[in-house]
Amino acid sequence: MTTQLGPMQHTQAMILCCLCGTTIPPNPSSMCIDCIRSQVDITEGIPKEVMLLWCSNCGRYLQPPRHWVQCELESRQLLVICLKRVKGLNKVKLIDAGFIWTEPHSRRIKVKLTVQKEVFTNTVLQQVFVIEFIVQNQMCEDCHRVMAKDTWNALVQVRQRVSHKRTFLFLEQLILKHKVHSNALRIAEKADGLDFYWSQKSHAKKFVEFLQSVLGVRYKTAEQLISMDVHSNIAHFKYTYSVEIPPVCKDDIVCLPKRLALSLGNISPLCVVWRVSNLLHMLDPLTLQACEMNAQLYWKEPFRSICEVQQLMEYIVLDVELTGAANGKFALADMEVAKVSDFGLNDRRYRTRSHLGHVLHPGDLAYGYDMNSINFNDSEIANFPADRMPDVILVRKSYSNKQRLRRNWKLQQLQKEQEDDSRHFNAQAAEIDEEMFMRELEEDTDIRSRVNLYKDPRAMQQMQQPQQHGDVDDYAPAVDVAELLDNLTLDDAAAAADAEDADYDDKYVLAQDHDMDDDD
Repeated sequence: MTTQLGPMQHTQAMILCCLCGTTIPPNPSSMCIDCIRSQVDITEGIPKEVMLLWCSNCGRYLQPPRHWVQCELESRQLLVICLKRVKGLNKVKLIDAGFIWTEPHSRRIKVKLTVQKEVFTNTVLQQVFVIEFIVQNQMCEDCHRVMAKDTWNALVQVRQRVSHKRTFLFLEQLILKHKVHSNALRIAEKADGLDFYWSQKSHAKKFVEFLQSVLGVRYKTAEQLISMDVHSNIAHFKYTYSVEIPPVCKDDIVCLPKRLALSLGNISPLCVVWRVSNLLHMLDPLTLQACEMNAQLYWKEPFRSICEVQQLMEYIVLDVELTGAANGKFALADMEVAKVSDFGLNDRRYRTRSHLGHVLHPGDLAYGYDMNSINFNDSEIANFPADRMPDVILVRKSYSNKQRLRRNWKLQQLQKEQEDDSRHFNAQAAEIDEEMFMRELEEDTDIRSRVNLYKDPRAMQQMQQPQQHGDVDDYAPAVDVAELLDNLTLDDAAAAADAEDADYDDKYVLAQDHDMDDDD
């Protein structure tokens, strides 16, 4: 059956190309496709050769501005890096991208791109072109630090003369949170502290300033002449910073010098250290009078603790009678306590006054110092009146009678090297210090707010199974999931920051399961 055109039906009008005269359908440019391609180049402004930086030691490519990524040839990640190196792609619409095979040893990577752009009104032109990436060697910062491990220029020695490592565990988390160790060549662990090696003196100076901002430290500097050119008067030195942390920690008992106690508001010399930062926060447990001491004042007349956490004993609270006095987070109370170790041996009880009236109740356990059984090796305590010396000083609540939940969090750690004196380390004591530090994080929200805690996926899966014993009230304090961060590594965090700085667009992430022929 044939269909004939009616009298009112017409065919589409045709025009001639204004350049070559070919018959074409009407369009705003009045030109055929071949003439448009010959007259308009939508890839103008896009470079056809681009430099790509590659580290020959670790095999990583530079992802601008400063992150290095491990990529295989013709991989999706390498394609992303190549496209981010091309300027001018934001002026066209990227349709497709893929690799063209090249010899792996040619130091050349070719990428075929298909782009579109509206050249005239309602006229969109599509074009295919090839960009050649020239691979250039450049050593990354990590490899440079490894190669230059024996060419450090500045050394920061951090020391604290105490019998535990809890201060350095806390300092390690502060360093990781603020990322002040990123320029360190290496970190060496010593028996009484840490050594940080730097390639530049300015990096070491910046690190010392950070330590001064978080802990009340003092430091001394020394320099050693390495080489000198007498003709040009140029000398090369190595610098050493000896940083000392005050040997006073949280929950310690101190006896202040008389003149220093007078300058701090005439506070009682016998005080409890309840917080340590760039200031020492101390409290008189008998009157709730508090004071703060900066590093300059402390090192002008330094003192040591007369009671440390290793001397803590566990007491059970028998009676609590609040006196009504309060000072912020502390409340004064008269208490009757007994040693847990005396149960079944004697019926000795102690009357004391404590600043923990807001947290301790009859039946609770608390850690405290037996001031009658401790041998003090301090000249200042000899001047303290014996009639004002309490029998027991309580410093914090104990949860040893309660079951602890499985920890659903973990901490990041610095990559430390142990030197030759590592044989002096006590592994068992280190485990005890780490466990005490983790318990402090669980029990003290103030300390926990200053560090980063990360989710532990494996532990969180195990926590979905309920524990067999204990009620909710029988558990010690735990960290809420809302306070935990995602378990990102340091490299992942840097990659995320670099992606934000480079304003990466997701349209450059393309699937490349296409035919890579050169013919269109």
